[in-house]
Amino acid sequence: MKSHYSDPPRRQTQARHTLSVLVDNEPGVLARIAGLFSGRGYNIESLTVSETEHEKHVSRITIVTTGTGQVIEQIKNQLDRLVPVHKVTDLTVTGEAVERELALVKVAGKGDQRVEAMRLASAFGARTLDATLTSFVFELTGSSEDVDRFVRLMGVCGLVEVSRTGIAAMSRGPEGMI
Repeated sequence: MKSHYSDPPRRQTQARHTLSVLVDNEPGVLARIAGLFSGRGYNIESLTVSETEHEKHVSRITIVTTGTGQVIEQIKNQLDRLVPVHKVTDLTVTGEAVERELALVKVAGKGDQRVEAMRLASAFGARTLDATLTSFVFELTGSSEDVDRFVRLMGVCGLVEVSRTGIAAMSRGPEGMI
């Protein structure tokens, strides 16, 4: 006997994508891009922006977001249609990209906590930017996963504060974005 109930709809998998967007460096561009995401209910997990070509007034925006394949395509198409956008590249699709994040991590502690914080910082290759008798500020550059792990481990050593840059990314190989 055939059931008259239909199968439940298949759930599409969400995937993390890193998008690199070249834009004119002018007022309001970042607000328009952020508005595109918020207006459609898309989340930005990481966002970095900096002018990369001073003479041409071009900035590079690196956006990390999560969505289904259809949602990511929609985001890329909508970004492409914005007037100050020169090019949108999905670094996740183009191949393995180089991704790095910088974090400043403040840890306070004495005695064994202090020794453990220094040991962990050394193991992760973190630089000591500031040291007092009761605290440290470490600088760590690496993958987001490495930064997450370092911050988690520093939690037992007296973690006080964390500041992260967000992801900077670039595709591998000789080709550039333009």
